[in-house]
Amino acid sequence: MKAYSTQNIRNVVLLGSTKSGKTTLSEAMLYEGKVIDRRGTVEAKNTVSDNSEIEQINQRSIYATPLYAEFMDTKFNIVDTPGADDFVGGAVSAFKVCDTGVLLINAQQGVEVGTEIFARYAEQYNIPLIVGVNQLDGEKASWENTLESMKETFGKKPVIIQYPVNQGAAFDGFIDVLKMKYYHFTDENGTREDLEIPADQMDEAEELRAALIERAAEYDDTLMEKFFDAGVLTEDEIRKGIGIGCRAGEVLPVFCLSAKKDIGVKRLMEFTIKVAASPAERKALTKDGQEIECKQDAPTTLFIYKTAVEQHLGEVAYFKVMSGELTEGQDLENPETGDKERITTIYAVAGKKKEKVSDLYAGDIGCTVKLRAAKTNVTLAQPGTDISYENIKFPSSKFRTAIKAKENKDEEKLGEALNKMSAEDPTIIVEYSKELKQTILKGQGEHHINIVKWRLQNENKIEIDMFAPKISYRETITKVAAANYRHKKQSGGAGQFGEVHLLVCPIVEGVEPVNKFKVDGKEMVLNVKGKESYDLDWGGKLEFFNCIVGGSIDARFMPAILKGIMDKMNEGPLTGSLARDIRVYVYDGKMHPVDSNEISFVLAARNAFKEAFRNAGPKIMEPIYNVEVLTPSEYMGACMSDLQNRRAIIEGMGSDKGFDIIKARVPLAELYKYSTTLSSLTSGSATFTMQFADYQPVPGDVQDKLLKAYMESEADE
Repeated sequence: MKAYSTQNIRNVVLLGSTKSGKTTLSEAMLYEGKVIDRRGTVEAKNTVSDNSEIEQINQRSIYATPLYAEFMDTKFNIVDTPGADDFVGGAVSAFKVCDTGVLLINAQQGVEVGTEIFARYAEQYNIPLIVGVNQLDGEKASWENTLESMKETFGKKPVIIQYPVNQGAAFDGFIDVLKMKYYHFTDENGTREDLEIPADQMDEAEELRAALIERAAEYDDTLMEKFFDAGVLTEDEIRKGIGIGCRAGEVLPVFCLSAKKDIGVKRLMEFTIKVAASPAERKALTKDGQEIECKQDAPTTLFIYKTAVEQHLGEVAYFKVMSGELTEGQDLENPETGDKERITTIYAVAGKKKEKVSDLYAGDIGCTVKLRAAKTNVTLAQPGTDISYENIKFPSSKFRTAIKAKENKDEEKLGEALNKMSAEDPTIIVEYSKELKQTILKGQGEHHINIVKWRLQNENKIEIDMFAPKISYRETITKVAAANYRHKKQSGGAGQFGEVHLLVCPIVEGVEPVNKFKVDGKEMVLNVKGKESYDLDWGGKLEFFNCIVGGSIDARFMPAILKGIMDKMNEGPLTGSLARDIRVYVYDGKMHPVDSNEISFVLAARNAFKEAFRNAGPKIMEPIYNVEVLTPSEYMGACMSDLQNRRAIIEGMGSDKGFDIIKARVPLAELYKYSTTLSSLTSGSATFTMQFADYQPVPGDVQDKLLKAYMESEADE
């Protein structure tokens, strides 16, 4: 393969809901690009893209697969992405290296929630979109209904470039109103006839072309002037105007497709070459906010957007050349760490097929092997080039589970396997929680996690258990209480003695500390001599006040008292959860000239704090998440009812682009397997996001259950 100049490269990401036909389209594009001489099918499990065992078992894309095709002296770099929300990380990483998106819509389904999700992501990452209405050969295909759903979702953005002459099983051609041609297909291998538009279609074609010209003129002053003067534009002028609108995110050119029959694929590729942006027209953002042009005559830099472990090759790093020219054997370095890396081999990639090349120019996508340290989100640059590209920002997790090996001997092996999977897919997050004493596995959904389980069992031969994770509860207090405790121990020689009197009260935002209290009907006025404030690692605060007068306790014992209190806050008095947002006033106590030592005051403070805490209206607090559900209107009631059963507080409802939105605050304890339930309730057509909000007190009945469960667990131990 020759090295393609930046201007002759198009980086395209294929987007769409599950079953929209992205993998089938990629096969047709590779066929048109002469990469393959025979198209595979998902059903036959012989496609270039879905080439892993687990993808073939599930008959759907799970990984984002890089591909390429050579067409009209242009190199198409294609990333075929999964359609399921569970695997959205693949699409997000592709947005980092692609310049245009092809959004597929299943003509039998119209715009789906998944369609809207990917369109939102594309807008977020400033990726212009071309729309392909696919499966027009399907029995239930409806061009009219699909257009209507597009208008509901995208407003006036869709602009018809083509429309079908027939739809359903008889679909074999379309009218192209840009070319003003009737394209008729004679077989299922993309063989087409370029014909004149039939007389019975001319009125509709001319009407749509007039609308196309009018939209094209909107985005260029010169074109607008010509449109006003002459009322017409040439094909090239229309293409120019639509291209400007598309890149601005204001226009969605709409094409007709049957990827299965290779109808319309070549025409889509032709349009993409002429209209879509080359890498040279887009700029990349660095971590310090610089915009870097994609130029060949610049120092070499590349960005690793994906890593994978592949049989016979080991770890493979997929990258985009962000600037300059990458050559075989070139030495680069990580600008942030100074680590040196030699690019020993460069490959152009089409699934498992990797073609060795000697060099790649700015804008091109490829892969290499045997890097020592460079992983996903790493920049490599020519020595002396101080450029580090902005990291890919992956979406937050929506599913969490606890995981452990069935056999203790496999625990280390399990950890290594999970860390490798996380490196390949950064939306897989593995955390060991010291607080919960569990390994927590997070992902985008239950299907996502089940893929991890399958790989562990089948690739790594590790049997595992997955179960509901514990919840990181917090403990706090709601009122003032005081307590004292004397620790005394005598065992022949030197003994232990320490006595601590303390008072606790809650920290309430906006309420300043006071020194006057009423405890058990008695007024207490404390003389504050010193204050220490601590922002706790687990959230909230501890404020520690030294109110000792008269030397009842030496100052040298105050750190020990603080340690005792902190020890108990690390293991709260109610359920062993972390405590927070408490003010502690140490106001009295006793010591012994011989027997008092640090451990005595640690223990005395610990027990005094425990007693005061339990008398201070203790409350268990739980993590609350902001949840936003996007659902078709017909499932709104079912989604609302389910959320209310999860102790949700509904904060708002609305609609956006044909879908209903529910905003709610939901306890984390009620969100276990929520993604699975939501999918079941809505036949897989809804999605949601969740973000940590804050901690709030649990209801009384929930607190009683938690206290009972904790006491039972303590008794069992």
